[in-house]
Amino acid sequence: IIRKQQHMSMISFESSGSFQNTENFFKRMAKQDISSMLNRFGAAGVTALSANTPKNSGLTAASWGYRVKKKRKGWTVEWYNTNTIDDVEVAVLIQYGHGTGTGGYVPGYDYINPTMQPIFDAIIADIWKEVQK
Repeated sequence: IIRKQQHMSMISFESSGSFQNTENFFKRMAKQDISSMLNRFGAAGVTALSANTPKNSGLTAASWGYRVKKKRKGWTVEWYNTNTIDDVEVAVLIQYGHGTGTGGYVPGYDYINPTMQPIFDAIIADIWKEVQK
């Protein structure tokens, strides 16, 4: 409801009914431990990344892992690759390209984004289902 009074506008909100459904939702979300859902998606991401990583020796494809972390304001799932050369992840070199020791350049190959997009979409869909309960 917007009311205009002399030299100022006033906005106020009025509601009727109950906020019980909203309050119940927030209580459920506060109690919920979504780590099991994120672990499921973490494992699915590792499987997808392993299957879609270009394979020369197969070491990079076999070196994917994930971790689920509880943060102060929520949860995260992180995927990582432990195959490194001089402290640089080989998976990143494949994704973005890199120079060679002889002055050449190996172009990148975008395999991570298309591999992970369905995983991200599934996470969003599952969270949305929880919100709608």
